[in-house]
Amino acid sequence: MGGVKIVVQVKLTPTPDQASALSATLDAVNDAANWLSLRAQGKEDERDRTRRALQAVAYRELKDRGLSAQPALHVIRKVADAYTTRRANLKAGNYGKQDSKRYQRIANTPIRFRPNASQAYDDRCLSWRYDQQTVSIWTIKGRIRGIGFACSPQALKTLSEYRQGESDLVHRDRTWYLIATCEVPAEPLNTEPDGFLGVDLGIANIATTSDQDEPSAGEKLTRYRRRQLRIRAQLQARGTKSAKRKLKQRARREARHATNVNHVISKRIVAEAERTGRGIGLEDLTGIRERVRLKKPQRVALHSWAFAQLAALVLYKAERAGVPVVQVDPAYTSQMCSWCGHCEKANRRTQELFACRSCGVVAHADWNAARNIGTAPKSSGLKSTSLMRRTLLVL
Repeated sequence: MGGVKIVVQVKLTPTPDQASALSATLDAVNDAANWLSLRAQGKEDERDRTRRALQAVAYRELKDRGLSAQPALHVIRKVADAYTTRRANLKAGNYGKQDSKRYQRIANTPIRFRPNASQAYDDRCLSWRYDQQTVSIWTIKGRIRGIGFACSPQALKTLSEYRQGESDLVHRDRTWYLIATCEVPAEPLNTEPDGFLGVDLGIANIATTSDQDEPSAGEKLTRYRRRQLRIRAQLQARGTKSAKRKLKQRARREARHATNVNHVISKRIVAEAERTGRGIGLEDLTGIRERVRLKKPQRVALHSWAFAQLAALVLYKAERAGVPVVQVDPAYTSQMCSWCGHCEKANRRTQELFACRSCGVVAHADWNAARNIGTAPKSSGLKSTSLMRRTLLVL
């Protein structure tokens, strides 16, 4: 039986002296990373920017800068991985054509790391005391023991039973966090699902399943978005430092709210599929932002919702529960009648109303689309896809 990788975030509660040591440590490792990045940028051959090449020329000097062995290796890896990612993006054309100003600027500028950028810790530099809810962590001022951390009982249980690999030290909004990787066991995959629960994803209504004619988080979330949009516009009009600071705070708050809504919806979907022994037919919205043409108010709604996040949450929760998932092409699912199969553009009268011009059935448009998505996996013979296992890292 395989496992699913998830991350668990705990809040550290250091004393002022401990927080000062942690802050100095992040400053030191990121300053060292910037120093190494300058040297890596000066290498003409990409092979001189690999972990092995950088370690051969910089390991001793990093040690002389006050870093221990493992933190020095983590700095080398962070720099090498950053240049590997940049090279891949340049090659893929994500920064424009090779002769463009943007491409040349990015290719010829050393990668910079923020002073408070996160730092990875392995078990040699970080140890956990789950019974006391404390950690012992390496800093440039020596090993600090007894730093308390806070988390939910469920998170503590997951940490103590399934934590593996490295943890990241993060300083965000004047608060310290440790983000740990855990590999939790997955239930055996249901290889013979009793049908599929169709899920229609939309802008006005986040998700509608084939079992319900009332969508999830529709009007309430729309009102929340509109209110946040008005507040953002007011703050942007001011243009002061205080307004910009509040904009950043509100952006993080909105992201947390959207994540919570997606968690609630995905948990409900997976729980229903698991309870009834079915798989999940999920609308595949890959590239939706590039495909659709919408009016300005609709574009705002489209770009403010995390499509990929909701799909990822459904996938990883389904993986843990052993529920198979099929991603279905959404083409014509909103125009085809799920009762008689008649497909016509005029069937979709309004955003909410579906009225078949052939059999006369009237239903909520998203519910009708969800019913079509739920029957698509069985009719198209996508059984092998529905049984594909996935391992996801989610925040």
